[in-house]
Order: sequence, then structure tokens, then C-alpha cells
Amino acid sequence: MDECLKERYELAAGRVREIQGEELVPSPYRDFFQKEAVFLTKAVMAYEEDRTLLSLEELQEENHSFYEDILPENYGSSYGNPAFASEQAGEYGQVFTFLYKELSGAVCFACEKRLWDLTVLLELFLEIYSSFCTEELPGSDAVKASVCSYIEDYCQEMTEQRVREMLDPSLGFFTDILMNADLEDPRYLYLYGEYITANELETAAFLNSLDQEEIDKMAQTFTEGYRLGFVHAKKDLRKKKTVDIRFRAGFERMVRCAVPKFREMGLEPVVFRRALHAVSVRNQNRNGFTGAAANLQYDYDHRQDRALFLTHDFENRQLRAYQTSYEKYKSLASVYAGPALIETFGESPFTPESTEGTILFSEKQQKLNRDLENGKMQIVNRYIKGEERSFTIISYPLPEIGNHYPEIFRETVRINTLDSAEYEKIQQKIIDALDQSEWVEVKGRDDNETDLLIHLHLLEKPDKQTNFENCTADVNIPVGEVFTSPVLAGTGGILHVKKVYLEGLLFRDLRLVFDCGQVIDYSCANFETEEENRKYIEDNILYHHPRIAMGEFAIGTNTTAYTAARKYGIEGLLPILIAEKTGPHFAVGDTCYSHEEDVPVFNSDGKEIIARDNEISEMRKDDPSLAYFGCHTDITIPYDELGSIRTILDDGEMVSIIENGRFVLPGTEKLNAPLDEAKEELQL
Repeated sequence: MDECLKERYELAAGRVREIQGEELVPSPYRDFFQKEAVFLTKAVMAYEEDRTLLSLEELQEENHSFYEDILPENYGSSYGNPAFASEQAGEYGQVFTFLYKELSGAVCFACEKRLWDLTVLLELFLEIYSSFCTEELPGSDAVKASVCSYIEDYCQEMTEQRVREMLDPSLGFFTDILMNADLEDPRYLYLYGEYITANELETAAFLNSLDQEEIDKMAQTFTEGYRLGFVHAKKDLRKKKTVDIRFRAGFERMVRCAVPKFREMGLEPVVFRRALHAVSVRNQNRNGFTGAAANLQYDYDHRQDRALFLTHDFENRQLRAYQTSYEKYKSLASVYAGPALIETFGESPFTPESTEGTILFSEKQQKLNRDLENGKMQIVNRYIKGEERSFTIISYPLPEIGNHYPEIFRETVRINTLDSAEYEKIQQKIIDALDQSEWVEVKGRDDNETDLLIHLHLLEKPDKQTNFENCTADVNIPVGEVFTSPVLAGTGGILHVKKVYLEGLLFRDLRLVFDCGQVIDYSCANFETEEENRKYIEDNILYHHPRIAMGEFAIGTNTTAYTAARKYGIEGLLPILIAEKTGPHFAVGDTCYSHEEDVPVFNSDGKEIIARDNEISEMRKDDPSLAYFGCHTDITIPYDELGSIRTILDDGEMVSIIENGRFVLPGTEKLNAPLDEAKEELQL
């Protein structure tokens, strides 16, 4: 251990312990510092103790104490709540609520024994505290400047650590728990430092109740999908040595079974935690290993915290840090195969509220943030080449989904293991029909107002080319879609969905109006005012791009998933991974082939998928900064809201693929079987 760092930690930890009883800071600001001192002292205790010796009850009590302040029932009086922080601390409110969020990472760093990260957080707190212990209070700009200096001073170290932990299998904190813990003893769940709820405990218990054959089947589907992603894309997996596994606490038994299967492919597991430092947090999404979110509103309120320090100088500083970090770890980056994700669904729906005092990007910062994320992606793609990497995603329900959790879980396993070969043949019939035309019409029915015209690429060699990828169960599990990147010119109309969840957020009566393939108008019915609704869409679908394109048009074919969702009443809880297979869907943002447009892709019939570009992505040849949006958001119209999907031939004749939510194209009728079987029960 670095003796200098150890000394810094001991001095900081000792000083923090003393603050709890001090009254050096005047009211009302004293309350914030005393509460934070109590919290940080708990983190220090977690760092210094051997937590494996604690009983289950002690670990549960400790875990609750780490997160209780931001639980929904307590959030109204938490400094993590921007509104409360502003009310209590006035001009310092935004800095205090930022500090609260940044310091909250101390718990996870303590449990992971990351001394440097814990120490710099303690020192940041003490610096701000000391500035309030003087006769004259610091100005709010001075306090903000201290935070910005902390960001500037440690941007390189934090960025480098984040890059390394995504690539280096020798950082084994998570894999040690994953592979060596007694999974029958639920105490292991609390060793991560993440918030643990009944979802994680009951998921682990349920997986432990399954026989080994069922676990093997789940792990095989997961790992084989990953392998087939390389095979189908004609990418050489033998060049790679690591796989990045992302999962939620509770799924360890399945992942433990998957690791040897990955190792048979020559891949060592890398597991990294969701981002904690504001330097690395992109939005409210949790990218990496995670436990439960203690309060989704809290995460949402802090999604743009980097606005406190985001300037052109910071953008340049972090891009330099990214470049030097990837250069330092370029050997690890070159053998990184890509992520393998286990997503979850079934939690209670979340509709965010607008909170006063929330730190938000200015218009200038929105552009800076887009440029920063685009620049980071360009650096990543130089070191982790798109033509050499792949991924896979699979999804399972959480116990919170309801009383039928075991049945829904097993139904999800069935959906995830449907016969890909059978679907591939049926989907080829759809592709053959679509390839006869340059135009597709999509309409809703009843009170769904969708009316879209999609322009497809011209096939100059129809015997060797196709517009649509025949998607089987490899990278996107389960099976069930054909997709393309439309031509933007000529693509237009209204996309309307009555209720849809995107990235865990509910949208009611979502309408997007397209012209020349780009969104020109938008609305939803989540909030009372048009201004709030438009901002909600701008924040969470458009990501503040003045124009954003339709990057994908797809037809989902998984009627089995659709009827299962209807049977259990969980349509609104499905993850997009499954929901996109239950009707046509349209993605706004980048194409499906983002940053890999020049890599040839073929269906199993040997035809090359030529629709890998659109007019915006083609700009990468002159200026990559103009070619990518850095997002890809799928929006699905469920079968029961779908009127028709028809191709329009050159002579004006139409060929129907779907009419009134049913597949009518010859050779696809079998897709209606699940609908027919459930018709009486579900009243479809």
C-alpha cells in the first residue's frame, strides 16, 4: 500500500469522525455537514472492518443505513433531493446536492477497498467543510470552484481507472465474490456495497431452487448467443481474451455457470461496477454491475450533474484522459471481445417528476455533452474495433413482477430458447416480400394514429443483396425480428404509441412526427404542460439533438412473447429487448450498424445486407462528429395497436404483411398460432 496515500486517508478519516459533534459551521448549513460526516464515518467503518464476519442481520441493518436517507419515504428531507437542498441551503443548494451524490460513492469504494477513491472523497468533503468554518462564509461561486478543482485535479485518474476496470480481468473484486462465495448464504449479496432489496434476495433464492439442468440451459443460451454473434458476423473470436459480463446482484448462480463456458471460448470474465464518480456518470442509466436503485427519482434528479463543471476545457481534458488511458491499456483493449448483458424487468413502473433545483445542462452544455460523448466513442472505436467485437443481451424478470414470478420466469426461459431455425425460415418470407419494394406503409388502428411511409434502399443486385437482417437468437435474445436502416429522404409521417416504457421511463401518448426521416415535432401526455412534456422527450429520447433520425425500422415476429405478456398482464413491464420483438419498432438515433457501416454483413442465405448507412451516418467519411447521435432508442407499436404493414410495389399494388395485428403474408401464418391459442383467454 502507498504509505503516503495511507497517511492521507488516516488523517482525513480521523478528521471526519470529529465533525459529527462540532458546531463550527453556522446554521442552517451545519445540518448538511453533520449528516454527511455521519454517513462518511459509516463508509470508513465499512472500509476498516472485515465485513465477511458480520451476521446477515448486521449486514442488512448496515445496508439499510447506507441508503435509507434517499428512500422514497425519506427523500423529501434528504440533501440528495435538489429541492430540499435548495430550500435548506439557498445559494449553496445545488453544490450541496452535487456533493451528496458524489460522496454517496464512498460506500461502494469502501466495500471494494478502493482506498484512493475513498480518500479523495473524504478530502473533498473536508475542504468544503473547512471553507464554512471561517468567520465569513464562502461565496457560492467559491464553493463551486472547489468542486470544479476536484474534478480537474482527478479527471485523469478517475477516467483511467474507469477505462481499466472495463478491460482488465485482474481487477477481481466482483469475480471473486461471483466464483467463490457461498451462494446459499445470502450474506454475499451485501459484500458489494450496493443496495439490496427483496428482488435481489428472492432472485438468488429462486435461482438456487432450480436444478442444475435449468441453470445450465440458461447459461448455455446466454453464452452460445454470444459465440454465434461472432460466427454470424464472420468475426474471429480466437483473437479475443476477455468478455465484459454485466448483471444485477442475485443472478450469480447463472453467471457462475456461464463463466466456464466463456473460458472454453478463451475468454476471461471482466465485471465492473456502474459508474460512481460524476466524471464518469453519463445519465440515470446504470451501466455495469449493479444492485437495486434505492430511489429512481434520485437517480433521475442527478442525471445531468456534470452540468456543474461541464465546460469546453473539461471536454478537452476528459478527451485527452480517454486517449491517454486507452493508449496505456491498448493491449487489453485489443483483446476485449465485447459485453454480455443480463437485463432485468418487472419493477414497478417509474414516471419521473420535475424537481426544483435540479442541476441541468444549459443549451451550450447540451452541445458540449453531445460532442464529448461522440468524441469518447470515436476514441473507443479506434482501440476496440467494431469489425472485431460483438455482444449479447438476454433478459429475465425480477420477483417484484408479481405473484406469478416463477411461472413468468420459466415462460421467459422458454421465450429465450425458441427455435431460431424455424423463425429464420418464416422471417425470410417477410424479407423476400419487403425486398420487392422501396416503400413500406405502416398504420395503426382504432385510436393509434400511426401513419408512416418508410423508404428502403434500392437493391441494385437483388439476387445478392437485401435490405433486412434476419435476426435470430444471437446478440439480441430472444429471436424474432427483421430490421433495416431506412433511407431518410422520403421517410415520414406520425409514430404514435399509447403507452411505452423507454429505458425504464413511462411515456403516455407518445407522438413523433417525421419528415425526411428526422423528428420535426413531438409530444406526450406525461405532464400537465406542453413545455414539460417536450422537455421530457428532449431529455430522454432526442437527447437534445436539434434533429434526430429514424435509424431503424423493424418488424417484430415473436407472438409467443406478446401473448405471454398479455396473459400475465406485464406488457408495460417488458424490457425493450423483448418488447421490440412484439410488433414493428422504430429506433431514433444511430443506425443498427453504428461505427461498423463498412463491415460487410450477410444473412445465412448469402445475401449482403446493404442498408447499413443513411444520409447522416455517411457523413462520417468527411466528419465523424456529424455522423452519430450517440443513442439508439427503440419504440414499439404492439400488435393490438397495429392496423397494417404493407409494401408498395412500383405499379402501386400493395402486398400485406400484417393486417389488424395478424400476419397474412403466405408462409408466415404460423406466427398467428400463439395468438389463436390465447384468443379466447385474452380476448385478442
